[in-house]
Amino acid sequence: MEVSPIRDVKKIAEMREVLSAKKRDELMFVIGINTALRIGDILSLSVGDVCDGNGQVPKTIELRERKTGKKKAFPINQSVKNAIVEYLAEREERDADSPLFTSRKGGRLSRSQAWRILKAAGKSVGLDNIGTHSLRKTFGYHVYKRNNGDIGLVQKLLNHSISGVTLNYIGIDRERIEKTYLELNL
Repeated sequence: MEVSPIRDVKKIAEMREVLSAKKRDELMFVIGINTALRIGDILSLSVGDVCDGNGQVPKTIELRERKTGKKKAFPINQSVKNAIVEYLAEREERDADSPLFTSRKGGRLSRSQAWRILKAAGKSVGLDNIGTHSLRKTFGYHVYKRNNGDIGLVQKLLNHSISGVTLNYIGIDRERIEKTYLELNL
């Protein structure tokens, strides 16, 4: 099943509210919708990637993308910073090398568990086609909308080589086709 971006900002807020019951899950969501990282890269983060030895959140996160092998560095916005601070404040284990997202058993949170968490939260707010990739797609969709349809910007941020792929990826092609049919009343 193909997943979709979360287009409605109110639904994003509702999802975040549901996920806030567990700060780990809220942080995973917030990082995903604000950074365009793939879930594998989110789950591979360690405490030291988001917090220095003095307990301070850095201005940027730097990592090597697992899928592409490329280095990626990006600034952390206030929403991500706040979510990191809230999560780490309640977390006992803050060793720099420890996984940021841990399972109940203590290891890294798995992709399948992350999918179950997001799927359940989506269902609880009335969204059926939500999965881990919805986070990255949500980022792309809202960057596109907030930047007057600058597909080149979204394409660059998502590291896509073809703009048509990016439009389809964030659901814009389908949205435009449906809108065209509905608006054409000859």
